[in-house]
Amino acid sequence: MTDGRRIPVIIDCDTGVDDALALLFAVRHPALDVRAITCVAGNTDVDGVVRNTLTVLEQAGAPDIPVARGAERPLIEAPRSARHVHGPDGMGDLGLPQPSRRPADVDAVTLLRREILASPRPVTLVPMAPLTNIALLLRTHPEVVGNIERIVFMGGAAAVGNATPVAEFNVWHDPEAAAILLTAGVPITMYGLDVFTRVVVPAADVRTLCGSGEPGARLAGKLLAHRPAHPDSRPDDPSETSGGLGDAGAVCAVVDPEGLTTHRLPVDVSLAPGPTRGMTIVDRRPRPGEAEIHEGTREQPLVDVGLDVDVERYVKLYLATVEV
Repeated sequence: MTDGRRIPVIIDCDTGVDDALALLFAVRHPALDVRAITCVAGNTDVDGVVRNTLTVLEQAGAPDIPVARGAERPLIEAPRSARHVHGPDGMGDLGLPQPSRRPADVDAVTLLRREILASPRPVTLVPMAPLTNIALLLRTHPEVVGNIERIVFMGGAAAVGNATPVAEFNVWHDPEAAAILLTAGVPITMYGLDVFTRVVVPAADVRTLCGSGEPGARLAGKLLAHRPAHPDSRPDDPSETSGGLGDAGAVCAVVDPEGLTTHRLPVDVSLAPGPTRGMTIVDRRPRPGEAEIHEGTREQPLVDVGLDVDVERYVKLYLATVEV
């Protein structure tokens, strides 16, 4: 918001625990104008994602933001949820009431197209989920690219994966969709596992949020406390109730890009069957190798890959925003 104007953003999510943390931040930060939220199967089934998203908006006291149901499954793969991480309801089984809000009467791709083209300023897309909705949008309505400022997506990894040893969950869930996103023709920032796992809210701050009398801040605390940021910690370890911001860090990077250190690098997605499927191949070499010398170079998309993050800066930003 360097020119004093709010940044128009559209969030695409599979609302589990950290997507919910991201939504709480996005709807409360004064620099962001959240124009729409679209839902896709991922952490849980798509109907659960819609329910969780509406619940978070209600708990946060957010304005009336259109929420649309999107893809039930990846382009090719069968759906594979992460309920073992996010709980059977996809959001920590916190016993939250059913939302009174209702989703929009259009599908996610229709809502994405409508809101992107209607925005008086180019929008920033923030996908924090498998990229199926975004791929369908780009293939069905390529004209939207002209009004997209940047895509900041949570996904991928330059080093170690989580769904597999080399693949991050969002990209692994729908590799073909991720490959389509990388060729969108707009600037792209990859907020991957290399920074995703590092932004952790200390236990004392989590306890403060949990004790808040304000519903949105209290929900943030409960979500952060849902599972320890350090799964191997002992019960007597004081850090066990610290909580990772996860997807919320990507939204922090939209508000405060200076807190994220990126390198502009070629990125590809492995689509072949086998142990590397869904891997984001980030070329960090300083010069071409023998394959390029002997076989010729292959043009690859250049992506601003997040490789380092100012943890304290983003934690302070998050807490200052949600503790209203």
